Amino acid sequence: MSTRRGTREYAERYVDEDPPLLAARQRAAEVGVTPIGPGGGAALRMLCAAVQAKNVVELGTGTGVSGLWLLRGMRPDGVLTSVDPEPEHQTLARMCFEEAGYASTRVRLINGRALDVMPRLSDASYDLVFVDAVKSEYPDYLEAGLRLLRPGGIIAFDNALWHDRVADPSVGDAESESVRSLGRLVLERPDVVPALLPVGNGLLVAVRTVPS
Repeated sequence: MSTRRGTREYAERYVDEDPPLLAARQRAAEVGVTPIGPGGGAALRMLCAAVQAKNVVELGTGTGVSGLWLLRGMRPDGVLTSVDPEPEHQTLARMCFEEAGYASTRVRLINGRALDVMPRLSDASYDLVFVDAVKSEYPDYLEAGLRLLRPGGIIAFDNALWHDRVADPSVGDAESESVRSLGRLVLERPDVVPALLPVGNGLLVAVRTVPS
């Protein structure tokens, strides 16, 4: 094992996952879902705690892995709104949240496509928006997600390195190009402060700045 690979694996395992998270991850494998890794999940929990998140939107419920990380960083009275087009996945996610001891009032699950649901959510009402949905739609989620954020809120995109393909300009498949385009769009915006975190498959984070 190379030193670099060993360091990345050490960082991914720095924060342990408990039985509810491991069970959700196992269900994800059974239904063919790839959730955020432990390193990225720990980063999401930390970001929620940093902004004392009360209202969070998640695009891509999966089986509840990322949602559970988010809930654990949110305020005790916080509500997670999670959107996914697959009802089976949301059923498994609800099981995950119940096993972890979260009341049903802490989670609002919405079945549907992210771009169809987002226009129905309130402007400037959310502390954090987390995106792990259709990669070809990533650039579209940026504008829609920023609309939902309060000033000082955070938008975060998982898979921002997309299996190390984004950093290789010779790779031109549609998903890599879409994620690469998202990165450029974020850098071009004057109303965000961005960072690309090399955790897991990459986590692109941007804070919506407070108007002067």
